Amino acid sequence: MERALLLVTLADMVLLLHVLVVLFIVGSWLLIALGGVRRWQWVRNPWFRLGHLLAIGLVAAQAWLGMVCPLTTLEMALRMAAGERTYAGSFIAHWLGRLLYYQAPPWVFALVYTAFGALVAGAWWLVPPGPLRAGNAPTRH
Repeated sequence: MERALLLVTLADMVLLLHVLVVLFIVGSWLLIALGGVRRWQWVRNPWFRLGHLLAIGLVAAQAWLGMVCPLTTLEMALRMAAGERTYAGSFIAHWLGRLLYYQAPPWVFALVYTAFGALVAGAWWLVPPGPLRAGNAPTRH
């Protein structure tokens, strides 16, 4: 029983990470657009912008290649190893799962991800990032 609880907890943590990735991709675009209007300099950080562009690029590429997101695969494997049906678990799993997963043909997801990727790329022209140099790279303390 303890092993099953641990596996369900890990699956819930993977689901939460998945939601945070989605929030990063969508939320960052909204902040970049707002920051462009409000002249926030931090939204022009090239490392932030490159990470954002790479994140949506990876999601769109996975969709076009017909790949299942590795976070989804890991979460499902953990739930199955715990003896659960997928998304028949805890409160976190139920509600975050309903928020994140919805039914549509695969081509719809590929199209939506690509269109959002185009918005992210378009933000590079509307709110251009600063130059990519070591001086504005994230630092480790």
